[in-house]
Amino acid sequence: MRNVVFAAPFPLETTMRFARAAAGLEDVRLLGIVHEPPAGADAGLYADVVGVADGLDARQLLDAAAVLQRRHGPIHRVLGILEPLQVQLAEVRRALGVPGTDPHTADLFRDKARMKDELRRHGLPCARHRLLRSREDAAAFVAEVGYPIVLKPPAGMGCKATWRIGTKEALGAALGAMHASADRPALAEELVRGTEHSFETITIDGQVRFESLSRYHPTPLEVMETPWIQWVVVLPRDISGPEWQDARELGVRAVGALGLETGFTHMEWFRRDDGSLAIGEIAARPPGAHMVAANGWAHDTDMHRAWARAVVDGAFDGPFERRWAVGIAYLRGVGRGRVVRITGVEQAQEAVGQLVVECKLPAVGAPRSDSYEGDGWAILRAPDTEVVTAALKRVIETIHVEYG
Repeated sequence: MRNVVFAAPFPLETTMRFARAAAGLEDVRLLGIVHEPPAGADAGLYADVVGVADGLDARQLLDAAAVLQRRHGPIHRVLGILEPLQVQLAEVRRALGVPGTDPHTADLFRDKARMKDELRRHGLPCARHRLLRSREDAAAFVAEVGYPIVLKPPAGMGCKATWRIGTKEALGAALGAMHASADRPALAEELVRGTEHSFETITIDGQVRFESLSRYHPTPLEVMETPWIQWVVVLPRDISGPEWQDARELGVRAVGALGLETGFTHMEWFRRDDGSLAIGEIAARPPGAHMVAANGWAHDTDMHRAWARAVVDGAFDGPFERRWAVGIAYLRGVGRGRVVRITGVEQAQEAVGQLVVECKLPAVGAPRSDSYEGDGWAILRAPDTEVVTAALKRVIETIHVEYG
């Protein structure tokens, strides 16, 4: 029996899909490190659980893994899908001699400034960037690239604590809010103008075995800045054509440049208005925002299991045929407080309900989410990309979320 440790501080549904996939593999005993144990149908998912006070603390994670090792014997893999956990899990692997991504590689993916430096060293295009340790650093960067710029923590994710800065005054205020210093620099990037996309891979022993990509409408930063915008993501039916070839080649080269041996990656990239490409950032973990499920619907396969097969078994069961165009509509509204009403659902169901394969409506009474993913979502699919794109537009124009 192979002991697989899965670190999941909180039993979110999106996280537990991966835990279930790992537990479902042959000859796996799933062991958990948690802050809050799962309940309901997942209450018995772990064969054993160790609780920690801080699910992101490397020392606590290592101590918990060591307890599980003493109880059950050697550990086969140490896993987790949250981006803020990746470096700490790599440190646990190194300490216990468990195979998997090492701390150096994990940190290259996690530290966005180091990542971009490494990608540039390999000749790959990225948004120009600089670590700002002082206002003098900031002034020099602005003199080089001009306003607006984007400011974020070096280890940020998902547009959290990310600002578009357009003036000297706004830059000073943001640096102050971030307490930027020599010991705690802020990451500044040029604002890339163009369309934003993602590129996902499954890599086994350094070889990319699966590729996917998507188009964001609009960029996540624009969604965060504009409360009334509802975000959508489109996975085109066919990504084999010449219009995607340069981006696919760029994504594969990026995975190799950062040294990933085995795992799932999620890269965000831009096609500038002049047609050139730029990598935004890349993470050594599956994408969030229900994009793993969307890829499963696009390829008629279980992509959560594909992740588990890669990171636990070092195996890939593909190739998977991309049979469908798929889109995700993220439902949110304008205002503050809690969800008090959702309207337009019946009209949307009548118009495009036949295309919906997964859906979660906002829950009345739930506090408004501060994420660009909103308070609910719907996944749609059809054989034609334009049909999916039009249906997503219908969904976000018809369903309205009200707060109070």
